[in-house]
Order: sequence, then C-alpha cells, then structure tokens
Amino acid sequence: MKKIFRKIGKLFSHIGSFFDKWLITPITKVILKIVDVSKKNGKQLERIIGKKQTLIVISLILALCIFYLIDRESSAMIDQYAEVLYNQPVEATYNEEAYVVEGLPKTVDITLVGQKRHIFLAKQSPSEGVTVDLTGLKTGQHKVELKYSQRLKSLDYRLDPSSVTITIYDKVSATKTLSYDVLHQDNLDSKLNIEDVELDRSEVIVKGADYKLKKVATVKALVDVDDFSNPEAGEMTLKNVPLVAYDTNGKVVDVEIVPKSVTAKVTITSPSKEVPLEIIPKGDLAFGKAIKSLSSSVNQVTIYGSETALASITSLPVEVDVTGLEQGKDFTVTLKRPTGVTEISIKTVTVKVVIDDSIVKEFDNISIATENLDTSKYKVQALSEADSKVTVIVRGSKSIVDSIDPSIIKAYVDLKDLGVGEHEVDVKVSGDDVKLSYTSKVKKVKVRISEK
Repeated sequence: MKKIFRKIGKLFSHIGSFFDKWLITPITKVILKIVDVSKKNGKQLERIIGKKQTLIVISLILALCIFYLIDRESSAMIDQYAEVLYNQPVEATYNEEAYVVEGLPKTVDITLVGQKRHIFLAKQSPSEGVTVDLTGLKTGQHKVELKYSQRLKSLDYRLDPSSVTITIYDKVSATKTLSYDVLHQDNLDSKLNIEDVELDRSEVIVKGADYKLKKVATVKALVDVDDFSNPEAGEMTLKNVPLVAYDTNGKVVDVEIVPKSVTAKVTITSPSKEVPLEIIPKGDLAFGKAIKSLSSSVNQVTIYGSETALASITSLPVEVDVTGLEQGKDFTVTLKRPTGVTEISIKTVTVKVVIDDSIVKEFDNISIATENLDTSKYKVQALSEADSKVTVIVRGSKSIVDSIDPSIIKAYVDLKDLGVGEHEVDVKVSGDDVKLSYTSKVKKVKVRISEK
C-alpha cells in the first residue's frame, strides 16, 4: 500500500515540476521584465500614450475587441432556427354521438423556434399533438384555443391558427334510400356490359346537423369499375364500396353515413347481336348520273351493348357521301356506334359504288296514305279524286327502274298537329330502294279532317 502512495506522490511531483518549469516560471519572468521596463521607461510611455495617433490606435483596438465580444454574443442569440410542421392533425374532445362541430380545422401548421439541435430532438420525440377540449360546451358559437403539447421546454411554438370560432349543433339522424352509380364505366372492356348491381342493403342512416340533413337528396354507393380485378362475364363481389350523400344539384353533402360502406354484387354480361349493314347514299350525283349498285366488303357485323339497346337495332346504317360523283368509286367508311352499342366487331368497311346513266320513269295512280292522325278521334278524306292519287317520278339506273314494282312506292301526307277542317298539305314519296330517287308530280293536295 505504501508503494502505491509513494508512486502517486512521485506522479504529482512530476506534474508539479512540469507546470513550474514550462508555465509558471516563464510567465513570472515575462511579468518581471514588463515591470522593469515600465519603471525605466515610464516617462517615455507617458509621452507615447499622450500622442493623438497613439490614442486613435488604442481606441481602434478597443473598438475591435468590443465588436468581437458583441458579435459573439449576438451570434449566440441569432443561433435560433425556425421550422414549420405542416398539416398537423387536430384532435378534438367532445361527445361525438350527441353533437356536430363545424368550423374546426382538420389540420394546422406549427412553427417551432429554437436551436437547431432542440428542434431536431423535438421532431424525434413523441408528442400529444394539437388538441382542443370542447367538453362542457353547449350548442351555439364558441371561440376556442388550440393547444400543442411539446415536452422540450427550450422551444417556442406558434400555431396557425391558434384560435378558431366553432359552431356546435345537436346531432340528428334520418333514414335514406340507397342507390348506386357506376364510375369509370368507359374503362371496362367494350364487349362487356354491367347488367345489374345489387347492394347488400337498401337503406342507410345519415347523421349530422338538421340543416344539412335537409339538403341530402340521395345517398349513392360508388361502384368503381377500376376496382374490378380481371373483369369478365359473370358475377363479381365488391366489398367496402364507399357511400356519398348528394344534394339536388349533385354536390356532396358532408354528413355522417352509417354504415360508411356496403358490399355490391355486380352482374357483368356480354350481349351481342349480328346485324346487316344498310348502305345509305347521301347527296346528289352529277347531273344525268344514277347509282347502279352499292356493295360492301362486309355484309353484316356483330355489335355489343346492353340487351335493351340491341333489341331495337335491326341494321347498322353506313352513310356514303356521293355528292357530285360522276363515276364509280370505292369508299372506306368508319362504322358509327348507335346509342347503347359499346363495340362493333369491325371498325371500317369498304363500300363500292357503281355509277350509270340516269333515266326517268313515271308511275301513275299511286294512292296517297296518311300519317300521324289520331284515327280514334278523326277521319280524313281527299277533297277530290285528284287529291287522292298522284303520279310519281322515279329516277335511276335503267336496269333498276325498269324492274321496279310500283307497290313499293309510297306516297303520303303528314297530318301531325292538324285538327278539324280543310288543309292543304305537302305530298311526300319514299321507296325501298335507296339507289333511286322519288318525287311527286303534284306537290300539294287538299284534305278534310272531321271528327268521327
């Protein structure tokens, strides 16, 4: 033990000798020299210090020293940073089953002010966030303060906004019928069709302020086609279909909906139908010319769409503009989809038009029919024999005109919106063959309408 203390004593003795030799002794010598010089040259120092230039230099040195000290202090003060935490959620405490709160922001911005390291620590440490306690407040308007809990007291913080004016309403509820909308239906394969959507409930409960519930016109389940995985013909089930409330103008009404989502069973079909193409020439040919034949590279196509739409379609019209045509020509025509048709098996067809010289032939004693007359209330008769029949002029290719059957020529008058009395009406003529043109020699006839 004595040896240990002896070694420790020697260690401290060496340390003392080191400081004495290299620090204390040199400093003491310097101080003694300065004192000795000042005694010998006291008067000379007084003369130097008394000079104006010396005072300016000393003042400048002192000013620089003071500036350095102030700068260090200001740097310490300026060493403050600010960082903004955007969109921090606000947590409100109140009876959500009994009240509705409006005017309370969902998020606020928090500005933290302090040293950079403290801000870093604050961001890493847990916090209770932004809170507001509405417990005990009744219906009506209130101004409330938002609070931010931060464990680091070395930081200052500012909330934007820090206080808000809120309105508290009594929460009421109502039952609404549930319907649905199909979103992004255009993204579905054009050969597929959503035939039916069946929801797992027909009614929902909406909750909120009374004035908002009065705005709710409908609640819809939003069935999104983009949520289908590999859609194909058959039944598909979609879970968690969101519900949205709308007013009469189609704007979203912010109310609570119970439940928040539903399950939908979607029936997807792929109805199709084969229909012939009906080539329809449009416009007038060159003078003296007629269409001898019309043919298409395809005679029929398959169309897809809803069953209702397909049921009403018997043919697919293909319009060809033959205005001013003097000789035969091949047309490439893009097929147009009728209303309710989502896809056509062929997109374009080639229509061949053959031109011939035109001839004219008259067909006498074509009886005039009537259209758009309520025969349950009225009856109609021509005022004379000449008003009951007309001569029809048919223009077209000789081979077609010579073989025409007069029974396919239809002359008629349109009596729509006409009442009891005598009327002069236009004569209209039509025929089954679109390659021919039909006109009546007599443009108008007189008829009498009377009650039955």
